[in-house]
Amino acid sequence: MIITIDGPAGAGKSTVAQLLAARLDGMVLDTGAIYRCLALQARQRGVSPADIDGLVEMASHLDVRFETISGQVQPVVLLDGQPVGDAIRTPEVSQDASVLSAHAPVRAVLLDLQRRLGHSADVVVAEGRDMGTVVFRNAGAKFFLVADPVERARRRFDELTARGRSVTIEDVLAEQQERDNRDSQRAVAPLQPAPDAVMVDSTALTPDQVVERMFEQVQRTMED
Repeated sequence: MIITIDGPAGAGKSTVAQLLAARLDGMVLDTGAIYRCLALQARQRGVSPADIDGLVEMASHLDVRFETISGQVQPVVLLDGQPVGDAIRTPEVSQDASVLSAHAPVRAVLLDLQRRLGHSADVVVAEGRDMGTVVFRNAGAKFFLVADPVERARRRFDELTARGRSVTIEDVLAEQQERDNRDSQRAVAPLQPAPDAVMVDSTALTPDQVVERMFEQVQRTMED
């Protein structure tokens, strides 16, 4: 059973995916983390996010895994066998990941990795930008999670400041708009809901409320 959750940054995909996967005793596939790991590795090796050939070579050998720890909702992201922690969540890596993810050759290489990981457990909750439209077109249940842009920026601001980052809400909102434009306007796999995706607006909902709505939909799908 593959469940997809797509949507823009700050809509709550990661949190909801983790909670839903725990509810279903499944695995989370955070595809954004895969692109972030490639962006982090590129920075470490001095490869520009505009160097398509260099990125394709790295992507073809990228070793990313997700390790679920008992009692812990959020999976541990491993790059070359080592946990990356918050190193892939910085604004710089986020921006690089958004840039390199727009390259069709890079996406083509990582597509196979995503599909392999998506079939590595009985129940997988895959979250990203094109899970329901490209990667898992035949997923059993599809969701597109949205939220008001200002609310999304506030959530990201709270997340960054909690990690000790010095940012302003204005900067976060501007960066978010830039990423939204890039993700929705790219030529390959643009950010958009799948025709059969259930739209969920998380603006006024808690993560638990969002998960409850999705869980009920998944149950109906499984019964059918």
